[in-house]
Amino acid sequence: MAGRDLMGCAQTGTGKTAAFALPILHRLESQPPLHGDRSGRSDRSGRSDRSGRSDRSDRGDFGGKRRIRALVLTPTRELAAQIGESFAAYGRHSNMRSTVIFGGVGQGPQTKALTHGVDILVATPGRLLDLIQQGFVHLESVEIFVLDEADRMLDMGFIEDVRRIVSRLPERRQTLMFSATMPDKVQDLANSILHDCVRVSITPEAPAAETVKQSVYFVEHGDKRELLTHLLSHSGVTRALIFTRTKHGADKVTRHLRHANIPAEAIHSNKSQTARTRALDEFKSGKTRVLVASDIAARGIDVDDISHVINYDLPQEPELYVHRIGRTGRAGASGIALTFCDPNEREVLDTIEALIRARIPTISEHPWHSPIPSMQANERPAQPGRRRPSPSARRGASPQNPPRERSHSPRHEAAPWGSRLHQAEDLHDGIAASPPAHGRPGVHAQHGSAEHIGPGEPNRRRRRRRSRNRNAG
Repeated sequence: MAGRDLMGCAQTGTGKTAAFALPILHRLESQPPLHGDRSGRSDRSGRSDRSGRSDRSDRGDFGGKRRIRALVLTPTRELAAQIGESFAAYGRHSNMRSTVIFGGVGQGPQTKALTHGVDILVATPGRLLDLIQQGFVHLESVEIFVLDEADRMLDMGFIEDVRRIVSRLPERRQTLMFSATMPDKVQDLANSILHDCVRVSITPEAPAAETVKQSVYFVEHGDKRELLTHLLSHSGVTRALIFTRTKHGADKVTRHLRHANIPAEAIHSNKSQTARTRALDEFKSGKTRVLVASDIAARGIDVDDISHVINYDLPQEPELYVHRIGRTGRAGASGIALTFCDPNEREVLDTIEALIRARIPTISEHPWHSPIPSMQANERPAQPGRRRPSPSARRGASPQNPPRERSHSPRHEAAPWGSRLHQAEDLHDGIAASPPAHGRPGVHAQHGSAEHIGPGEPNRRRRRRRSRNRNAG
């Protein structure tokens, strides 16, 4: 409210949108424009000519129209739409006019709203730069600039676009920057665009929300779909958001659920904006109780009463796990986060537990439980994009300090899934308590995993091949 720059760092679901939207509406409503008046546009220094207009006469620049006084920049279309809805709801009794622009849809309605004039503009970087080039957007009168989800901007490769947009803003402005995490590049960006800023950081003892009950299912990769279908068949799952690592994976899971007579929709960047909006609207309204998403929905999507978040695949970046499960248990409500972990994902799970500083309870009372122990550090395949080594690798494996094995002792076992959701209701009725049969150690016989190869098998094959070559010669 005092006009100083602000750097806010807080986990997802803490109400950052209201924290900047309400003060912006109050300030713009109660204070006159900083850069001239509404009779014309000013240049970057806030100066205008005697007629109240700058010497530039681009398309859509008509005297007396509203000028953009606040710009909110977001990384995704869904988040932009959500912030636009918040401004419309909070400011419905004010005289402020706002609009949202993003790509993936026709620009006609967006340019029409801009031509009529707006006070508050919510935008994604790509479409904003496009309309600036076409002359529909002018930023010389911006008084407040909000950069939301700055770390997500970095992940999606928008940092250079952000710098280009910032270069077009007046130097006399208030800048508000929000980020859930603070990597070095985001800190460098903050240092370049913020001046004498106030820093507000909400760092809870546990990065994951305490209102979210977390649990992990150890399962073979090929059994994940059957386990998912089994869990979704219970009435306790009223609204579930399922995360996959890839867009192709989201489509495959959606097709499988539909084949099992479970209505589901997929949302990811390969979908058209119309399809994404329709899927999200049906999920919000309750018409569809299952939404399968890539990590496009892990940030900022605020849907009421999500009962379950299911990590069908573990994310490559541990921080994304926190943002995923933050879609439930919001605003003090309770929620449940279930994670499927196959043998190749055990190292990723270790890094996630190191980040949240907690052991995620294990649920083994299901027919697809995988008894395969976690791999030793030197046997694990390389994980692309890993930010940090596993805890055992950081300690250094040695006979005196061996790599840590995941314990399945009773103290790490979670109560049955249903008992934690409803104390009086067991959602696991009918689940066989005994694990599936296994033909060989570490091989799932029921679902036809790959043939077991002993440790000496490749060497025997090599010797036979050399023998055949010598005989052929």
